[in-house]
Amino acid sequence: MVGPPRPQFVLFGSSIVQFSYSNQGWGAILADLYARKADVVLRGYSGWNSRRALQVLDQVFPKDAAVQPSLVIVYFGGNDSMHPHPSGLGPHVPLPEYVENMKKIAVHLKSLSEQTRVIFLSAPPINEAQIRETLSGRLGTLGRTNECCGIYSEACLELCKEVGVKAIDLWTAIQQQDDWLNVCFTDGIHLSSEGSKVVVKEILKVLEEAEWEPSLHWKSLPSEFDDDSPYNPGSPVGKTTLKVADINLHREIEWN
Repeated sequence: MVGPPRPQFVLFGSSIVQFSYSNQGWGAILADLYARKADVVLRGYSGWNSRRALQVLDQVFPKDAAVQPSLVIVYFGGNDSMHPHPSGLGPHVPLPEYVENMKKIAVHLKSLSEQTRVIFLSAPPINEAQIRETLSGRLGTLGRTNECCGIYSEACLELCKEVGVKAIDLWTAIQQQDDWLNVCFTDGIHLSSEGSKVVVKEILKVLEEAEWEPSLHWKSLPSEFDDDSPYNPGSPVGKTTLKVADINLHREIEWN
């Protein structure tokens, strides 16, 4: 650990999380927005489903940790929704088990501390034609359909209502974008920079509207070492210095 301590935001999920620092991804955008405010910690595991996540939940989020996260953003569902393989192998998890697994994950995370907040991302849509074009030659038939993603997405949203967890309906949000099939993916499954912007906008909306104390929205959290210093750049009038910690011009333009 390096100090001073900051709020810790953990991104926990499958490849949508693991790759969230690639292609100007949503994890990288959050890390930039929360620079000097919170540490964004990546715990993404490509190919995982909710069953695998549940097996290691106590290792990733031990209840006796000295510091517990302020926010955990969770995504599992796309791999779970894949059609079952005749061999019985593969990531498919039946819908009732998926719901039960996600419920256990939610209960565990909420129990970490009174100040740990949780957001679930539902399964995003996919571009089936793009998947066949880009991935089938290397991975074979994936048995993944947009219809099944929608079913698992809806189940996740219903579960979140039941257990009192904030939820983001990515399946709907992405499909509301203009030309979403062509601009939101790199390979039909994983998100492009445009797809990631949708994720960030939805997360920021939740953080702004949530009645959490303290607020975790990026504009509400203080910047680290934001005190005045004679070493800061001088102001235009030359008699004071600028508070450079509060200069967020590129973020203000993009995310206000």
